[in-house]
Amino acid sequence: MIIMINPNSTQSMTDEMLETAQKARPKTKIFGWTSHEAPAAIQGPQDGEAAMPPLMKLIKKANRLGASVIIIGCADDTGLIKARDLSNCPVIGIGQAAYHLASMASGRFSVVTTLDVSVPILSANIKSYGLGSNLVRVRACGVPVLSLETNRERATKQVMAEIDKARREDMVGCVVLGCAGMAHINAEYGSTYPIRLLDGVRSAIQIATAF
Repeated sequence: MIIMINPNSTQSMTDEMLETAQKARPKTKIFGWTSHEAPAAIQGPQDGEAAMPPLMKLIKKANRLGASVIIIGCADDTGLIKARDLSNCPVIGIGQAAYHLASMASGRFSVVTTLDVSVPILSANIKSYGLGSNLVRVRACGVPVLSLETNRERATKQVMAEIDKARREDMVGCVVLGCAGMAHINAEYGSTYPIRLLDGVRSAIQIATAF
């Protein structure tokens, strides 16, 4: 039993992550949980700290129910280390999963995330995973997380513009989509885009099923 936990309180993001995961692994039993006591979006360290207590409650619950793998559905990998300490099963962050696959797929990669406040968090995470030498740049596209839900067409164009800049300027073979709400971009553009696009939800479910 794989349990994917959205550490923010936006149910529509949970629903989309679960749909993405099930399409990637249709024969796998996956559950999607929402942290209803958390902020609506995790944008920066204050939101991350506020999300921790309700997230840890859900981590403990998932362990009690016998989860085989737990996925934290935020590109910030919110609470990943603490969640592992509390768990008897593997815990995977969607950011962590995508960065590792990107390093294997192309060596050098860049990340396109939402706002500037997320850049230092993602950069520090990537370095802590031992992938700092593979990272070229973490780029912010200026799109708030919830705009990916409420104003999708405009937000997607803005994200794609930053991905295009990463391809031209960073000379990478892969761009990681640095927000769970960007999973639809890979579904829409991934098969035709000139370089590889990786979203954390698909990356995490691929690794989770390997366990």
